[in-house]
Amino acid sequence: MSAAAWIELITSGLITGGIYALVALGLNLQYGLMRILNIAHGEFLMVGAFLTWWVQSSFGLSPLLMVPVSFALLMALGLAIHFLCFRRLTATSPNLDIFEARGLMVAFGLMFLVQNFVSWQWGGDLRGYDYLTEPVKLGQAQFAGNKLLVFGLALLFSGALIVLMRMTLLGKGVRALMQSPVGAQLVGIDTRRLHPLMFGIGLGLSGVAGCLLSMAYTISPSMGEPYTVTALIVITLGGFGSMGGALAGGLLLGVVEAIGMHYTNPSLKALLSYTVFIAVLLLRPEGLFTRKTRKA
Repeated sequence: MSAAAWIELITSGLITGGIYALVALGLNLQYGLMRILNIAHGEFLMVGAFLTWWVQSSFGLSPLLMVPVSFALLMALGLAIHFLCFRRLTATSPNLDIFEARGLMVAFGLMFLVQNFVSWQWGGDLRGYDYLTEPVKLGQAQFAGNKLLVFGLALLFSGALIVLMRMTLLGKGVRALMQSPVGAQLVGIDTRRLHPLMFGIGLGLSGVAGCLLSMAYTISPSMGEPYTVTALIVITLGGFGSMGGALAGGLLLGVVEAIGMHYTNPSLKALLSYTVFIAVLLLRPEGLFTRKTRKA
């Protein structure tokens, strides 16, 4: 295989991995901070994709305009869902284990509710539109313009979240809560404000990911669930609670899938992902990009 073909193959994997990372960052934020395993996360990605498709096909507006709109709408929806569902679960659950179990059941309900609502509203057919499909040459390699744009924006939003977590007072409060919820509350960090805000930001990122996906791929009401599973694999690769690990894990998984499918069969994509997932769980359960903690 030529050098240009290798560049195209790896870049294709990185483009897919950028979306994986963006979805995983939102889910990692929710689980790492609040222990909410939101398995409906991918369904909100699907909502962002369908909203972008609907606006583009109905009004002819550029999907780029929907990137901030998708983030804002899905963030507002996330705030509402946290207020209506998870805030009450926090108040009524006697311990963290029961809260996680109840939260998982609520997320199951949300998954089917959102998926069926979109199917009822727009039908179950594949949808899509043409946007920046002209090829772009980079050296000897060639890529679709929309996929390069998707990759760039995915990295931009992922990087912005990581900078927010590492460089701001808000981010330091979130990381403190992830490391020691009791200790963080003792020094005055208000969970009643941070929890809904971070849950909303997590769903906002899923809406952005859906918006970006719609620019380059066909979409359907059933597209969300596979991305939730992939996000869980990425979080396992990067380490639960690690934002930088989620970004690195997403990019790595995208490249592994691209190379694996090239040398095997595209239908084996899920098999490749689950093989990596199980191997990491067995050999390095703390994640590939986190330091091992020493036992006392």
